Amino acid sequence: MSEKKPYYITTAIAYTSGKPHIGNTYEIILADAIARFKRKEGYDVRFQTGTDEHGQKIETRAIEAGQTPKEFVDSVAAEVKRLWDLCNTSYDRFIRTTDPDHEKQVQKIFKKLYDKGDIYKGSYKGMYCTECEAFYTNAQLVDGKCPECHGEVHPAEEEAYFFKMSKYADRLIEHINNNPDFIRPVSRKNEMMNNFLIPGLQDLCVSRTSFTWGIPVDFDPKHVVYVWLDALSNYTTGLGYDADGNHGDLYKKYWPADLHLIGKDIIRFHTIYWPIFLMALDEPLPKQVFGHPWLLQGGEKMSKSKGNVIYADDMADLFGVDAVRYFVLHEMPYENDGVITWELMAERYNSDLANTLGNLVSRTIAMSNKYFNGELESTGVVEAVDAELKEIAVNCIHKVVDKMKELRAADAISEIFTLFKRCNKYIDETEPWLLAKEEDKLPRLKEVLYNLSESIMIGASLLYSFMPETSEKIAKAFNSELREFGDLDMFGLLKNGTRVEENPEMLFARKDVKEVLAETEKIVARQREEFVKSSETAINNLLKAGKINEAEAKESLDKLYGREAKAESAEAIELEAKPEIEFDDFMKCQFQVGEIIKCEEVPKSKKLLCSQVKVGSKTLQIVSGIRKNYEAKDMVGKKVMVLTNLKPAKLAGVMSQGMLLCAEDAEGNLSLMTPEKFYAKRSRDSLKRRFNGRFRTATKYNSNT
Repeated sequence: MSEKKPYYITTAIAYTSGKPHIGNTYEIILADAIARFKRKEGYDVRFQTGTDEHGQKIETRAIEAGQTPKEFVDSVAAEVKRLWDLCNTSYDRFIRTTDPDHEKQVQKIFKKLYDKGDIYKGSYKGMYCTECEAFYTNAQLVDGKCPECHGEVHPAEEEAYFFKMSKYADRLIEHINNNPDFIRPVSRKNEMMNNFLIPGLQDLCVSRTSFTWGIPVDFDPKHVVYVWLDALSNYTTGLGYDADGNHGDLYKKYWPADLHLIGKDIIRFHTIYWPIFLMALDEPLPKQVFGHPWLLQGGEKMSKSKGNVIYADDMADLFGVDAVRYFVLHEMPYENDGVITWELMAERYNSDLANTLGNLVSRTIAMSNKYFNGELESTGVVEAVDAELKEIAVNCIHKVVDKMKELRAADAISEIFTLFKRCNKYIDETEPWLLAKEEDKLPRLKEVLYNLSESIMIGASLLYSFMPETSEKIAKAFNSELREFGDLDMFGLLKNGTRVEENPEMLFARKDVKEVLAETEKIVARQREEFVKSSETAINNLLKAGKINEAEAKESLDKLYGREAKAESAEAIELEAKPEIEFDDFMKCQFQVGEIIKCEEVPKSKKLLCSQVKVGSKTLQIVSGIRKNYEAKDMVGKKVMVLTNLKPAKLAGVMSQGMLLCAEDAEGNLSLMTPEKFYAKRSRDSLKRRFNGRFRTATKYNSNT
């Protein structure tokens, strides 16, 4: 037997500033699916993940929590590991940048690069973002804020060591041009080349003196190694890399990495900084860096203050672990950002998992037990309708492998579910319940149930990399073993006489969407309560530590509890009274809560957006004059109040079938009216004039450009 070919896959290590949300968790689930798939393909896989635990932000978070930095990162790292384990991820090492073996090698790497002349001492002066732990020039700022997180920056100047990035820039450009698969997707490669490499690289700050929570530079202890040289080195130190050349067996076997799987927001650090560090160390470069898109909650980034954060453990409590894995893998596009909402999760759970897969397995086993005491047998009584099912079943492996070669996990899962959907269609075509009524059709019925069972086992074997627990449950229900990939292009391996379980475990029971949304309201309320409590603790601890003064603490607490908003609301806008209307007039208006599923700018107007709004079972096209205050890309996923029975009219040549309701302040800024809680039914609740006392409809604008 030939030796297995090694395959090394890593995720970005999670930053220990807090509990990772489902967007962060997506990455570890995707990496696990790839790792499991590669193992099934016959590779000797090494899969590494972990936590990034140093930096100024961590030091500040520890103060806010009333802990030492080490106590703080210990608790967060344990929570990250708990979530990764909850999601059934099969990593081989969970590395922490506070691990002694990692810290020792980072110090040796720093000294080696310094002795080589690639690191030199200087001083840095510029604008600093604490959240991103990065310096920026004024030209790099966007509207005076951080170009990455859009947060506040402040002037900073300190002595620091710098790495000579420009020394290796031409060599890196040549490598990228000669290795077209090095950066994927292609759009990420173009961004790195056009925005950073071709314009020219500045030397990189690789040490700090303004805080102490980091790995000390052993020959200059007032400096600590700056985040990226520390964090990126984990990919090699976790394998036993040694800066003196005495590498461990794992490093010799698995490096260079086959795949660094990371978020698109840190693609620059992994495709510019990291390969240049490796070039300076005379080590091989990773074979591929894949920058995956973000998973957004309702079309916007998740935020604790907004109460829109979704965590994997909350999702698993409601739907189960494999449902969480299915959703994040299936819903995330290859290149563009994906959208997650509780409603969409419930919809996918019921339609794909409960109906398509769960119901298929349940029906097949139930009919086998009802008609043949659970015994499966191929009788050879075939009909023309069987051919298409068998063809789809045996070709599924090839389609899935092709998709996974390009890391298109969502498309791979879709191919598997195409097989399951074809099985459901096969049931409708063959009508087993009618075959059971005629004695001479029983051999044909046996063949039909065998074909279904065989196809399901092929699909379950392919599904294992993505939904391992579900695959194992299906195999158990059919009293069979999941198959190796080499056997999946053959039909008929299910042994005659196999007996299905009499009462198998239900895979996915349908969920009542109203009950799910009621539970999510509790989750949101709990999150908000926890956010307020932890924020108050943080403010008080920062005050106690002398990091903020009394006035700053009071201002932060007022903002946290909305006391500023109350003061502003006292300045109400007086409006000219309109004639009174009868209640019956008001009742002619039909107000409903809708969800924006698509939005784009109206080409002939500078003021208008055109939204597709799902209201109940129908979708309305609504043109609104809110472009000044909202971007089209931010509208998707929003819950809005809609006047649904307004007579259709054209605005700027585009038909509008309703009206979005907004409030307006004294400066003419608009705010969409959104429900405090989501109700699926029609709403005729009275619409109160909030937002500085003034109410207006979004389509009040004319179509002048």
